Amino acid sequence: MELNLEEGKHLYDECSTLILPALSIGNVGQLAVDLLIASTKAERIGYLDDPNVLPCVGNDAYTPAPQGDLALPLEAYESPSNALTLIQQRSPVVKGMMVEFAKNLADFAVACGKKHIVILSSLDFGRWQTIDMSSGLQIYYLSNAKVDGADDNCEKLGFKRMKEYDPTQKLWKYLNDLAEGNATEDDISSLEDDLGEEDYYPSLPFAAMFSCFKAKGLKVTCLLCYCSEGDNISDAFHLAEAACNLVGQSPESFKGNEGGRWVIPFSWQSVYGPPPDMSLF
Repeated sequence: MELNLEEGKHLYDECSTLILPALSIGNVGQLAVDLLIASTKAERIGYLDDPNVLPCVGNDAYTPAPQGDLALPLEAYESPSNALTLIQQRSPVVKGMMVEFAKNLADFAVACGKKHIVILSSLDFGRWQTIDMSSGLQIYYLSNAKVDGADDNCEKLGFKRMKEYDPTQKLWKYLNDLAEGNATEDDISSLEDDLGEEDYYPSLPFAAMFSCFKAKGLKVTCLLCYCSEGDNISDAFHLAEAACNLVGQSPESFKGNEGGRWVIPFSWQSVYGPPPDMSLF
């Protein structure tokens, strides 16, 4: 993975926290990162080139009057006033290459001196075992602060530990061995015939990323919410707010955000296509 800096741009030492999405159902992680980039007024410093990510190109996602800048598969943004680095991923990883991609991300984070990695992602609502909506949409977390994935700070913020995480379970252990270089991807063939419901969570992109960042000795926290396919903008707001709480920020504290509110990315105007042609009715 190679970082290609834009002309005149550089990495900021004070941006020690890295926030990035793990692609999953409903694209909630990506939408939340969109919100954070727009609201912090983060500047794009460059893009990441990785052979494991499918190519794509599009219009500038954040500027109402585009300056001719193109949106690329992996972009790096920084907000030094908020001490944040944000990576936006706009296209999926090549099938079968998720662990390699996660290893490259972890190497990049170490090389850039990142201290805390925050991964934003979503889980299939159909897999939710104990549904409790009494307090609204619940945020779940997974941390490497303790062996069982628990984190005292996340608990204080009202997040719930992802109880499905079991480092001794075969697929979680396999991921950990892969990340640490103690297994190869060929070894998965011996597990494929014995995969069950409990293997859903470690099969997702966030799990590979969590394992690889952890293997590098970095502090890593995954923030997760259950959702379905469809309009998940409200889930994105909830996940972005959770990320802010975790890193001690809020829209009111974002430097350069004069209104003190979330800034809706310009690209969201067409995220679900144009409105219906009313002449049809």
